[in-house]
Amino acid sequence: MDFALFFTYLAACGAAAATGAMFQPGDWYRSLAKPWWTPKDWMFPVAWTILYLSMSVAAMRIAMLSGSDERVGQALALWSVQIALNTLWTPVFFGLRRIGAGLVIIALLWLAVAATLVAFWRIDPVAGYLFAPYLAWVTVAGLLNRSVYWRNPGAVAG
Repeated sequence: MDFALFFTYLAACGAAAATGAMFQPGDWYRSLAKPWWTPKDWMFPVAWTILYLSMSVAAMRIAMLSGSDERVGQALALWSVQIALNTLWTPVFFGLRRIGAGLVIIALLWLAVAATLVAFWRIDPVAGYLFAPYLAWVTVAGLLNRSVYWRNPGAVAG
């Protein structure tokens, strides 16, 4: 395990996590109509902690192979795209309250996570598997974003 690489990727995840601390759901989000299957509030920090750790381990594993596989650069570029979109979603959805724009971002995030998972899996199946729970979580979050969008037409700013 290369701890320097791991903590570098974890720092990037930390920037994304910081948006969750800066733009918390609050009363506005609690007032929105949501489906019955909406995860409980306590699940979000637990899930994201596990996901950020596994995303960092996966990226570290891929980065450690940089000298032996020409596909590594593209795979890590995809990792960069997904963490950028991950970081963007929270301030757009919770900060700006732009539910529709959040839906567009999370759709792009889903595509980026799926592409990263495939790229990682082709290089190192363990790294790909480490991304699978993240894709599942983003799928649920995307469906939740879509449901909130449709259930709250008066709250949709864009």
